[in-house]
Amino acid sequence: MIDSLIGSLGTKLNRLARSACGPQVEERLRRAAPSLNEFGVDPFGFSIDFVRQILGPLLWLYRRYFRTETFGLENLPAGRVLLVANHSGQVPIDAGMIAVATLMDAPRPRALRGMTEKWIPTLPFASIVMSRSGMVVGTPQNCRRLLDAGEAIMVFPEGVRGITKPWSQRYQLQPFGHGFMRLAIETDTPIVPVAVVGGEEQMPSLADLKPLARLLGMPAFPLIASPVVLPSRYRLYFGEPMRFHSFSDDEQLGRHVEVVRSRVQAMLREGLRRRRHIFW
Repeated sequence: MIDSLIGSLGTKLNRLARSACGPQVEERLRRAAPSLNEFGVDPFGFSIDFVRQILGPLLWLYRRYFRTETFGLENLPAGRVLLVANHSGQVPIDAGMIAVATLMDAPRPRALRGMTEKWIPTLPFASIVMSRSGMVVGTPQNCRRLLDAGEAIMVFPEGVRGITKPWSQRYQLQPFGHGFMRLAIETDTPIVPVAVVGGEEQMPSLADLKPLARLLGMPAFPLIASPVVLPSRYRLYFGEPMRFHSFSDDEQLGRHVEVVRSRVQAMLREGLRRRRHIFW
């Protein structure tokens, strides 16, 4: 019975994806798909069929609800690449919007692989959805394997500190972790900085209830000002690729990281300066 319901839902989602995306969707999925085995999945569980099923609702959010605008998608190179973006909004809608942009609107369609926090797979059903949609736990080993395979990887170096920051700190980047830079240098991978404008307003947080978060075993528990995700207008800015070739110690590695962080912050300031209104 459950299998039948899941199959029926999958069929309906496939139809929605095709009607929402038009005839180009199959060609873009084919071009963006990584190397899959005879069961249609890669070693991490990524499934192009699953992506096809969730693409319709995501594309509706991308085009209709958040009315997403993109700038600089031509900067996304072929081959392995790290997309380094700011994180915000309490729920990772920003990741979904970046992924739809690179798949559906980039000159060279790419299926992004997202790095997630280790605690996310502990949530009910999260591990299946995560792996099927291309996300993997953000360990250096996983990231290196994907880069060696020529994949495009999306990372949010602010981590939980970024996505859960309160309204009073909106568009103020939190400290970046250093792991992405170490991997970029060791694997000779270009970094594309990405600035997301609009995510901070989708679900403003008044505060982080840390005692409640500790009680529930969660990294954060934001006090949300809105009971629903607001239709703020998303604007995604993709910068020119950045390359870093070596580091002698952790101090120099940190300076490289700060260069990327400063670039994303500058792109955010410019995006906010150009924005006329939160909702249009």
